[in-house]
Amino acid sequence: MADDEPFVLDGLSPEIQAMMGVYALYWKVDESIDAIRPDLTRQESHMLIKLDRPKRMGVLACDMMMAPSSLTASADALEQAGHITRQRDPEDRRAWLLVLTEQGEAARNDLVTKAGELFRHASGLNTQETEVFAELARKIRDNILKTGIPEGLKK
Repeated sequence: MADDEPFVLDGLSPEIQAMMGVYALYWKVDESIDAIRPDLTRQESHMLIKLDRPKRMGVLACDMMMAPSSLTASADALEQAGHITRQRDPEDRRAWLLVLTEQGEAARNDLVTKAGELFRHASGLNTQETEVFAELARKIRDNILKTGIPEGLKK
């Protein structure tokens, strides 16, 4: 196979083709996100992107499909760098919210804009295809969060 020939997925089920396509897209965008903001770790970049509004650490961890304890060091680093602050949750004074600072908002906007450009370049999808893909991806994510992995498929 020549370098300019596309990898052919003939003979694979549509499910496997879809998974391979999503994985390749995620890998390419995730690999490239480091170049957008070299001052941030990949996890810090993901956290900023997900902080579209003030969130509790547990909510942010759920959004990122991670354990809250795995985000503590990144939250500390983002706070130290001036991108976020921790504020008491007005609905529950025992809880804390992660809130973007002005500097954090600017970094998030930069990340969102450039990640969108990376997505368009890597995916090759037009605007209409991207909207359909986004709708399907939201449906998949919601289902995963709702159902998890079936017991029969776990080792």
